[in-house]
Amino acid sequence: MAGAGVAAASLLPAHVNAESGQGQQGNPNRSFSLKGRKLGALEVSSIGLGVQNMSRTYTGTTPYRPEMISVIRTAFDQGVTFFDAAEAYGPWEVERILGEGVAPFRDQVVIATKFGWNIDPETGERRPGLNSRPAHIKRVVEGMLKRLNTDRIDLLYQHRVDPEVPIEDVAGAVKDLIDQGKVLHWGLSEMGLKTLRRAHAVLPVSAVQSEYSMLWRGPEQEVIPTCEELGIGFVPWSPLGVQFLTGWIDAKTTFAPGDFRSTESRFSPENLQQNVALVDLVTDWADRKRAAPAQIALAWLMAKQPWIVPIPGTTNKDHLLQNIGAGEVHFTPAEFTELSDAIASIEIRGQRLPDAVQVYSDVEAPAMAK
Repeated sequence: MAGAGVAAASLLPAHVNAESGQGQQGNPNRSFSLKGRKLGALEVSSIGLGVQNMSRTYTGTTPYRPEMISVIRTAFDQGVTFFDAAEAYGPWEVERILGEGVAPFRDQVVIATKFGWNIDPETGERRPGLNSRPAHIKRVVEGMLKRLNTDRIDLLYQHRVDPEVPIEDVAGAVKDLIDQGKVLHWGLSEMGLKTLRRAHAVLPVSAVQSEYSMLWRGPEQEVIPTCEELGIGFVPWSPLGVQFLTGWIDAKTTFAPGDFRSTESRFSPENLQQNVALVDLVTDWADRKRAAPAQIALAWLMAKQPWIVPIPGTTNKDHLLQNIGAGEVHFTPAEFTELSDAIASIEIRGQRLPDAVQVYSDVEAPAMAK
């Protein structure tokens, strides 16, 4: 099993403080000074917190709710102002946890959440496929506001593109919500590029969210250049490669039944033999920079562009502090080029997602009816 009984401190190099996630000169009692970044016109902390697993972890366990509230509040205490959820996580339960967690400082943080899966707004029943019909979006947002205990959603994403609904109709529904003050900014996730351009033309998009890390670099080809062209921020989900880039996973790792990583061929035994070369690289750089492997992976993403804001998820306070500490890891231009070239030289074998899930990515919305 992948590190199921490993203490949090064992993930850190010997020279890294287990409380602060920093090197020998780190102060475990100090607050991190996370600089602000812009997603379009929306300002957030340079590192966010993804709360997806706070109702159910990769391995299928249910975290202790009071501890999840404590993780959220610790993140805020350490400078995190950007929290990411979705109605589909739970479904609904993660939004409730986040709403409770940020209640004492709601007006000082940015809440992001997502609509788009076909979830019954009354019962929470998961139904097949997607649903971004305008009337449905508006009903979903009313439920989100109640679960999050707030009067507005700072950043509302379409979780996946609905192949049955023109993106112009989706943008129109979100614009209505913005006009009512219930939504402040909007974004898209894992969309086709033509759909992104059409959406942005109707209602300026603040952020795109897609998987992106040293392990999966697909967005570098077209998505990130398009975001740069249009002035749209980019939010990598799974910036630590579902724990791969933390050093938890090695060539001998197997996954428990129900752990979705067992369905990703990049983690199959035959492919792990090749792919762990990336872990070795990150670990070497962690030693070199007196940091933890996860910090190297996150710092590299942040060094790519000033409008990239990773949202590592965790249910562990030590890991949270470690991730936040990535904001204090920096590369010289020569180091960044050297590291990037080394990453590019490693061929990652296997798919990032099973076909049944990948089919929902890179979808183009249908044209408007004439």
